Amino acid sequence: MNQVRIGVCGWGDHVFSTQASKIKDKLVDYTSHFPIVELDSTFHAIANVDRVAKWVEQTPETFRFLVKPYRELTGHGRPSQFPERPWEEIVKAVKESFEPMRIAGKCELMLFQFPPWYDCSQKHVRYIRKVKEAFSEYRLAIEFRNQSWFSESMCDQTLRFLTDEKLVHVVCDEPQAGIHSVPIVATSTHPTYSVVRFHGRNKAGWDQPGNPNWRDIRYAYDYSEEEISEWVPRIQSLATSSQEVYVLFNNNSQGHAVKSARKMMKQLGISYEGLAPRQLSLLDWME
Repeated sequence: MNQVRIGVCGWGDHVFSTQASKIKDKLVDYTSHFPIVELDSTFHAIANVDRVAKWVEQTPETFRFLVKPYRELTGHGRPSQFPERPWEEIVKAVKESFEPMRIAGKCELMLFQFPPWYDCSQKHVRYIRKVKEAFSEYRLAIEFRNQSWFSESMCDQTLRFLTDEKLVHVVCDEPQAGIHSVPIVATSTHPTYSVVRFHGRNKAGWDQPGNPNWRDIRYAYDYSEEEISEWVPRIQSLATSSQEVYVLFNNNSQGHAVKSARKMMKQLGISYEGLAPRQLSLLDWME
């Protein structure tokens, strides 16, 4: 089986060991457990270039990031306190921000996660092509959250579009909760990369945008061993059609992502070389 890299989304909210008692140590600690991470803080605000350079310096040579670009580029809107800027200016700022990571070869993919209302339409297809052209220096992964892209009449066309444009299809495990969720379509559209993101299966809490705590509710889910085992043959299949498979767990509202990632590593029989050295803590001995 080709290489499968497993990690979680972000590093600041997770508990990996008892060693990382300070926030500034969390990324260093993370890199002793997993070979890849999804960088999601850059979705909420464009990171300072010096901060990105520091993340590059803090991580081992083989460590990789999947980065989420700033939210205005994926149709999520502008936070009220942020200044209004032209689209081209935002693109320029985002590219400058990630430049140290790109030069170092640690920015593996730029992950564009489009919102639930981003339906399958010609205008949205044109916009994705526009994004691809604007970020031509990067490899792009596309995640949809509107079911229309994978309806019976459009699924094959969606996958063909991603394949023809050399875009990576992000396979999702999430609740089946109507139009604002997508089914499991475990198909690769790129010869080098496949991406799988696990959002949990909290159907009751998936679509509650009016709830002030909806983000915490949405991703509150603990995958069972049986649910993880469902994915073993799917990931093995993806690994036959792509050289690299990136598996990321986003079910961390109640701290389950790291545990789920370790379950997946165990079931796939995976261990990693080239991680940062770590001292075993009480939590590690208890795994």
